[in-house]
Amino acid sequence: MTEIIGVRFKSGGKQYYFDPQGEQVSPGQGVIIETSRGLEYGECAQGNTMVEDEEVVQPLRPMVRIATERDLETVQKNHEKEKRAFAICQEKIAAHGLEMKLVEVEYNFEGNKILFFFTAEGRVDFRALVKDLAGVFHARIELRQIGVRDEAKMLGGLGICGRPLCCASFLDEFQPVSIKMAKTQNLSLNPTKISGTCGRLMCCLKYEQEAYEDAVRRMPKNESFVETPEGVGTVSQVDLLKETVKVRLDDAPETPKCFHNCELRVIRNGKGKRPEDYVAPPPEELAKLRKVTPVEEPRTLTGGVNAALAELGMGEDSAADARRNRSRRRKPVGEQPQEKRREEAKPAQQRPSQPRPPKGEARPRPESKPKGMESRPAPEKPAAEGGAPAGDKKRPPRRRYHRRPRGDKPQNPAE
Repeated sequence: MTEIIGVRFKSGGKQYYFDPQGEQVSPGQGVIIETSRGLEYGECAQGNTMVEDEEVVQPLRPMVRIATERDLETVQKNHEKEKRAFAICQEKIAAHGLEMKLVEVEYNFEGNKILFFFTAEGRVDFRALVKDLAGVFHARIELRQIGVRDEAKMLGGLGICGRPLCCASFLDEFQPVSIKMAKTQNLSLNPTKISGTCGRLMCCLKYEQEAYEDAVRRMPKNESFVETPEGVGTVSQVDLLKETVKVRLDDAPETPKCFHNCELRVIRNGKGKRPEDYVAPPPEELAKLRKVTPVEEPRTLTGGVNAALAELGMGEDSAADARRNRSRRRKPVGEQPQEKRREEAKPAQQRPSQPRPPKGEARPRPESKPKGMESRPAPEKPAAEGGAPAGDKKRPPRRRYHRRPRGDKPQNPAE
């Protein structure tokens, strides 16, 4: 096993691996690395990691030290020098009349080498420019021509999606992109819609290419002869994202119908003639190809309440208590049933007339008992105290009281 750390020299640049020399380095720390160009300052992107010896590309260069405050000051001064060198180089390019565009200037950590990155349409003879720049900066000068995709990676910017460019954010290296990918994904071949800021095909066309290729292998091609739940026909359009197909049925070729890929049975994939010995199966057999959508069972009131209580974290016992308490709710004492209120609100003429009892018979009075006394038994007296036997439950005679009319005086028997 070998211990390594990952280091980036530029934001969004490629990650390189080095030997930490036994020191613990956390991501985000600045480190000084020995490279082929000398000492360089980088930022740790991956901490100490143990990997197999076979996965390491030898020789593994060592880390010199963790960056100190003095090293950070040196890096800041180099950035200030780069701005001055950029302006001077542009003046020299204009003076020599070279057709080249300066993109970026980079100082190495030690300050004895300067790299100038530029773009150009073709080859440029910049030998005289290098001599002038060496006389001004008194350092080793190197001019490097780059492509438009590298230019976009260095400068950065926003894509047509509104997000920062992928190459300037997280892409370590460029992937090959071809116009065939745009055709596979059924995109418009308009260059302005499938090209990025750099003028080349967008790198994001590569992201979903594998998914589209897998869908192409599973889906039928255009002009394929297929069997559907409604009959046989020819494929007229394929939607790879939804995995749906429009088919012109032989019975109704004017109106294509849409089917899911799982509802089709391919007889001939692509253009060609139909098999001579082909016989269309009966409609009953074709109907079996239809995709059955599962119907959700309707939830009852109890099931809906239980599901709602389960979402609130209440168990079956709590749900049963809630239903029991809900069933015990009663109306206030003074509240009357709705039917009775409606009956009393009607005029006297509309109320149903009750039959009058025959003459000489008293109107039966409803027995009114106090609330809660309907099922309470009457107290029993023992037979020894003059009460009735236990089996005989006769009520005592009810005493009647008559109200005295107003103005009447009690009669004096003495008078």
